[in-house]
Amino acid sequence: MEHYILALDQGTTSSRAIVFDHNGQIRSVAQKEFTQIFPQPGWVEHDPNEIWSSQASVAAEATVKMGINGTNIKAIGITNQRETTIVWDRNTGEPVYNAIVWQDRRTAGFCDKLKQDGHSELIQSKTGLIIDAYFSGSKIRWILDNVPGARAKADAGELAFGTVDSWLVWKFTRGKVHATDVTNASRTMLFNIRTLEWDDELLKIFDIPKSMLPDVKQSSELYGETATTIFASKIPITGIAGDQHAALFGQMCTGNGMVKNTYGTGCFMLMNIGEHFIASKNNLLTTIAWRTNNQTYYAFEGSIFIGGAVVQWLRDGLGVIKSSADVEKLALSVPDTGGVYFVPAFAGLGAPYWDPEARGTIVGITRGTTAGHIARAALQSIAYQTMDVLKAMEADAGVPISELRVDGGATANDLLMQFQANLLNCKVIRPTIVETTALGAAYLAGLAVGYWKTEDEIKELWQADREFFPAIGQPDVEKGIAGWKRAVHTAQAWSKGREPGTAH
Repeated sequence: MEHYILALDQGTTSSRAIVFDHNGQIRSVAQKEFTQIFPQPGWVEHDPNEIWSSQASVAAEATVKMGINGTNIKAIGITNQRETTIVWDRNTGEPVYNAIVWQDRRTAGFCDKLKQDGHSELIQSKTGLIIDAYFSGSKIRWILDNVPGARAKADAGELAFGTVDSWLVWKFTRGKVHATDVTNASRTMLFNIRTLEWDDELLKIFDIPKSMLPDVKQSSELYGETATTIFASKIPITGIAGDQHAALFGQMCTGNGMVKNTYGTGCFMLMNIGEHFIASKNNLLTTIAWRTNNQTYYAFEGSIFIGGAVVQWLRDGLGVIKSSADVEKLALSVPDTGGVYFVPAFAGLGAPYWDPEARGTIVGITRGTTAGHIARAALQSIAYQTMDVLKAMEADAGVPISELRVDGGATANDLLMQFQANLLNCKVIRPTIVETTALGAAYLAGLAVGYWKTEDEIKELWQADREFFPAIGQPDVEKGIAGWKRAVHTAQAWSKGREPGTAH
């Protein structure tokens, strides 16, 4: 009987299940979108029960499609949207409130107060994170303070908190296991990533009872077995990693200094920095990459808020393209941007600027500017933002980058990938399997049950689809970078109360 690994990829807008074979090839996929809830401006929620039902149904669908059942599945790996916060009743298993999604900004005021009270340095030194509403800690506190009776129940030990992976494990094991892995724990702002423990001092700052928190395990080990009726037999759950960490592993960036960038709605870049915690001096996050075989690996992370979303805006906001795939053709209708720069700070600027007040700006427009110039400048903005984060990583790590491994939807755009290679003056590699997030979860799960014996065996499976090399002799690159920096300053200066030249 042939055996497979089932990867569950629980994302922000959909739940997916992918069956992988021993060669790391995709054999079956099922996907289901679920409801996005926006109760107020800046608030984003999901229904935890819908997350569970959608994930359970695609798990069943992906296996049924192949004509296999639980006995054919060696293990389950889970990867998930990070920071999204669920609190449920331990006795009933029912959520006390909707899941508060990572994008949600309702706790921004509380986070500002933490900064004013001087907690920034302490929190960064323990968690590697910058204080922000993005992370789970302030979301848990909001639920305890705003849901009637929640704090009393939490104090009595009756409530459980989990990121989405914990919630899925709880549901699959029918409440037998309340656990998470180090990567998801490292995104809560409550976990000390040096000692690998929930931190009492941080719990006191956020006023969260320790009894709510899940057990923290490695990214590759046995968490529990399925106890639901979805599969005919029990299947071990043996791999968990947050989506970006799973993608780093799926790209086999297992060596110190290896970097991957995921080009999605936003862009997430992670660099493996090895076995020691390094605090960033350039506004990056330090996070746990994964923990396997009792060894912890760390990573730098930089988030770009608007990546592929700038192409969606050209389609939906300006109407200059009918589908996202049309952007390359439009951009190729002109030889260059004609001096136009586009800073897509629709929701502020992420790393390394962390300027929430900055706004989208297009500069350098003349009477001769066409939709083609703006489309080309939009694509280039994704590459320029990636360059900014990569340069910050190089400065923090003290090592130059020799290659960038890429995944995500926008990597299909050859013009963007070639420009990225030119800009970074390094090789850009697009893999054959671009589902690197699910693949990473599958690898972590498979290693724990001996489906793959070693990481070296997995490295042999990794294949490049195409490599992009920097063009020889590119005097325009430096000029382009200087223009981009001026454009970013302009976007920041436009923000309220700032004059050009004073942008930080």
